[in-house]
Amino acid sequence: MIYRWFGLLVVCGLVLVLVSCADPQELVSIQVQPGTETFGSSTTPVAALAGATVQLRALGSYLHPPVTKDITNQVTWSSNTPEMVTVNSTGLITVTGGPCGGTLISATVQTNSDGSGVSSSGAVVTGYMTADVTCYTGNGSSGGGGTSEPTVTVTFPGSGSGTVTSSPLGVSCASTATSCVGGFPVGTDVTLTETAFGTFGGWSGACSGTGTTCTINNLTADVAVAATFN
Repeated sequence: MIYRWFGLLVVCGLVLVLVSCADPQELVSIQVQPGTETFGSSTTPVAALAGATVQLRALGSYLHPPVTKDITNQVTWSSNTPEMVTVNSTGLITVTGGPCGGTLISATVQTNSDGSGVSSSGAVVTGYMTADVTCYTGNGSSGGGGTSEPTVTVTFPGSGSGTVTSSPLGVSCASTATSCVGGFPVGTDVTLTETAFGTFGGWSGACSGTGTTCTINNLTADVAVAATFN
């Protein structure tokens, strides 16, 4: 009888050790779907797009054990250009009908805890998508009634990640997008700002150098810029 109780205690103790040593699930990345969304066309006035919506999803990738979960309602959603595209607490993005160009939408988990509320590493994990509102340039064939604006197109040839935004508003996108386009009034000085999540390799095309910002002075025609993140 003593041996039976001893064996039971050993087994129970082993179970407790295994439970106490188990790591909580750790969120390591967030993927926002869709990764890009384009609203309108060059023949559609931006004001006509007001109220257009798309529902986003946030998928979290966890370790211990490896698993992917839908965490759409657990993340904090944010738009870095709410004048152009807004996002609510459930991940629904809405076009305002105001400025055109690109908007960076982020989904962030601030606490990085597992399903039971146990804190894992305390990291902040963020995923991004880009919502592009196409600038109106008139329909040409019937006079259109619109005024063509020169555009700045940004591409990302590198293998790293980062974001590019403009001042004034017009360009705002993550390197997860193939490219993004923003329209500006003729003669505008456009300043682009990069934020690298690794190493910034530099600007090319209408911009050059490795500085954080570059300025395109007196924009009068369409230009292309490449931002390389390594």
